[in-house]
Amino acid sequence: MKKKICLAFLWLIICKLPAYAQDSTTSGFKTYKVGIFAPLFLDSVFRGENFKYDKNFPRFVVPGLDFVQGAQIALDSMPLPNGNIDAHFFDSKSTLTTIATLISEKKLDSLNLIIGSVKDEEYTELANFAAEKNIPFISATYPNDGGITGNPFLVIVNSTLKAHCEAIYSYLLQNHGTDKIFLARRTGSQEDKVAGYFSTMNKPDGKPLLNIQTVTIDSNFNSIKYKFDSTKANIIIGGSLDEEFAYSLAAAAAAVKKKYDITLIGMPNWDGFQSFSTTKKNLADFPVFFTSPYFNYKWDNYSKMIQDVYLKKYKGKPSDYTYKGFETIFVFTRLFTRYPDNFMDHLNDYAYKVFSEYNFKPVSIKKPGEKTDYFENKHLYFLKSVNGVVTKAW
Repeated sequence: MKKKICLAFLWLIICKLPAYAQDSTTSGFKTYKVGIFAPLFLDSVFRGENFKYDKNFPRFVVPGLDFVQGAQIALDSMPLPNGNIDAHFFDSKSTLTTIATLISEKKLDSLNLIIGSVKDEEYTELANFAAEKNIPFISATYPNDGGITGNPFLVIVNSTLKAHCEAIYSYLLQNHGTDKIFLARRTGSQEDKVAGYFSTMNKPDGKPLLNIQTVTIDSNFNSIKYKFDSTKANIIIGGSLDEEFAYSLAAAAAAVKKKYDITLIGMPNWDGFQSFSTTKKNLADFPVFFTSPYFNYKWDNYSKMIQDVYLKKYKGKPSDYTYKGFETIFVFTRLFTRYPDNFMDHLNDYAYKVFSEYNFKPVSIKKPGEKTDYFENKHLYFLKSVNGVVTKAW
């Protein structure tokens, strides 16, 4: 993306905040107000009308900017057969008009639907506000529940780490019940959490269903190869979110792939690791698997349209955040206009697919079946990365 295009678009956002109404509204239809939140950091990158970064466009602005660009492309192009949309964009990282300020001044009370690419404090503030006002809040990109409980209006699209571990365990239980399974991890709090998820799932009644051997590796990655069995399939769960660990584990497994039948399944954030996105000689032809709630070959008509619009408007290529912004707005605003009175009961009733499939389930953290703490997307794709190319595995 060219810097001057980004600067022009940033300034355009400033001029347009906080409202963006769709041009092709239909008379006679009810209009629904949608609040779209993303981290644009406008107060941080501009001093008045002057851009603070003379030579380099700040990378921390790009995800939020691309999400908003995707959202705008969706608003400009999607049909609305059941109602009109009046979209309001908010900079979730504004230091002058914070989300807390917007809430206290009741400037969000008129919203019918909230969609956010937010995390941490802003995520919590919006989730609590949504629960108080009974407004659906679609968390588009944050893979975490943020400690939120008792909020039946919260929808987590980007599945949590626990959901990913559940999907991996379910796959192993169905396909590798008699094989050698290793949970390879390093020392760390996140690794403790991953190990805890698998331990809880594997011992529902105190007795393990699968023979999962935990191997802690802090330096000598070659040590795991002495545990492999040449007569069986060897399944390795890469139980760490650290890129250096992931790459070292994959390299150690790839080094003995001719002698052993090895399947390496990593954590969801392995999808974004540079180590697996390029061709590396020591990982040549060695597949690394991971789960993801998103999958898009980018060959479909929607993707081609986004690419064409993005190139014409911004002289560049859209990022994954652009596609996520487009898909989230396209799916959930249309769904809301179809079921405005009982939207939460119809999360899985969209009659059209954009890029990914969704399967939202109510989550009760303490006791299954009791009060819903939030709704979460449980549909996960198993993807395979080989020689830097990611494809659907199964």
